[in-house]
Amino acid sequence: MDTNLDYSGKTVAIIGGSSGIGNATAQAFRACGAEVHVTGTRASASDYDPAEGSVLEGLSYHQVDAADDIAIVAFREKFDRMDVLICSQGMVMYKRAEFEPENFAKVLQVNLNSLMTFAGAFHDLLMEAKGSLIIISSTAAYHATVGNPAYNASKTGAMGLTRTLGKAWAPDGIRVNGIAPGLIATKMTKVTTEHPKRREATIRNIPVGRIGDPEDMAGLSLFLASPLAGYIVGQTIIADGGLLL
Repeated sequence: MDTNLDYSGKTVAIIGGSSGIGNATAQAFRACGAEVHVTGTRASASDYDPAEGSVLEGLSYHQVDAADDIAIVAFREKFDRMDVLICSQGMVMYKRAEFEPENFAKVLQVNLNSLMTFAGAFHDLLMEAKGSLIIISSTAAYHATVGNPAYNASKTGAMGLTRTLGKAWAPDGIRVNGIAPGLIATKMTKVTTEHPKRREATIRNIPVGRIGDPEDMAGLSLFLASPLAGYIVGQTIIADGGLLL
């Protein structure tokens, strides 16, 4: 069995890797020797603050709007090799804004439609490398999120897309899998993690007794992209500290 987590010589791209789970994952692959590219919406890497979970040292940064299909195609054209593509882009709108049709469509465009656009754009390179595609979903795919219908629909869709691409592309040598994080401390979840009462109530329901860190998710991606996971296809692994149990 090949138990090697050395990614030296490998090219990895993490969509939405400028912050949060994506950024922690990018740094994990970098630590394992990979050449790592990340995308974000801001003009340059200097526009991000490491104190907010955006450590871009040693990474190649690209400004890409995941809602813009033309920008996605232009990003693909920068590469002639891709071993691991991780789709970690995401957005959410609070205060019931997602009930408005325009906002519902915008969230789905970023959280779901762009997954297929990125995957399709890099299919040829992933097939050539016999590589791995990892889609970051959410435990929201397994339960209702009353205030966020678009976020819920998009993450449920992401899980279904992972299944379908897993089966469709396995014959091409591409392994497609996903991760469904529970509550992870990122900029997107500050509404809960930095609200004392909400935070305390949530932790009470998590068997391991803590909110997850982005680094908790990074290790899963290292595993799923490695030979250790060579017989895993189309699965979305729940990583929530036992919350859904």
